[in-house]
Amino acid sequence: MAVPLLKNVSGVQRGMLVAGAALAGLFAVTALLAPVLAPHGFAELTSGGVLFGSQVRPGPGHPLGTTVTGYDVLSRTLWGARTALLVVVLGVVPALLAGVLLGLVSGYVGGRLDRALVGAADAVYAFPSLLLAILVAIAVSHGRSSLTGGLAAAGVSVTAVFVPQYLRVVRAEVVRVKGEAFVDAARVIGAGRGRIMFRHVLRNSVRSLPVVVTINASEAILTLAGLGFLGFGIEPNSAAEWGYDLNKAVPDVTAGIWWTAVPPGVAIVLAVLGLTLIGESLADLADPRLREAW
Repeated sequence: MAVPLLKNVSGVQRGMLVAGAALAGLFAVTALLAPVLAPHGFAELTSGGVLFGSQVRPGPGHPLGTTVTGYDVLSRTLWGARTALLVVVLGVVPALLAGVLLGLVSGYVGGRLDRALVGAADAVYAFPSLLLAILVAIAVSHGRSSLTGGLAAAGVSVTAVFVPQYLRVVRAEVVRVKGEAFVDAARVIGAGRGRIMFRHVLRNSVRSLPVVVTINASEAILTLAGLGFLGFGIEPNSAAEWGYDLNKAVPDVTAGIWWTAVPPGVAIVLAVLGLTLIGESLADLADPRLREAW
């Protein structure tokens, strides 16, 4: 499928799509193979009974050095990719399923139900996402930032923020598609409402969703990192998390210790950049005017 897709793009757009796919693929592979790639565990402090040491400079034993608390920076960075991928799955997938279903019902049924769902979606969407994430983190984890609590807080907040986006995107397409001639033809031949909604309307109303999904995946990573940086994330002995590591590295930067902040910061930038490039490229592909401009 990737080859036909690349045939439709050229120049800068092709470069963006290839670069985004490469970065996103690197992020996914790193997350899946973190236990194999990481030289140590995310909460490991010793090797052979000997402590790693605090703020050790990059060298043979620790290619990216160690943190102020004695964790291996390379291992924490690699394991952090797995945590980020988990929050993408736990946050974006439920939002996608719920938003698509609600958007389908809202657009197809219409009337008061449509107005109520759109109003609720606008109310939730107007709420600042990071503030919502902080409130959910406090409510879910009760001040204890375990892996389950941290992921649940980030996942629930991401889901709550993204559902209105999918609802509005799908609803707009459903309103357009349900008036098409092939839908009227399905009604004439006696197709039931459920069959028309899911077989004829829904399958023709989700073309723009890949764009929204990729952009929301990058937003989910930033939300998790923001929670960790503000102190509402996951404790280091529960999982590796880039935002938390950046928070602990802030004093190091002022002291000239760069290696504790650069790796997690670069990891966030590359993961978000890869997903964003894919989303922007797909958006251009979906618009013939933009595709021709490239």
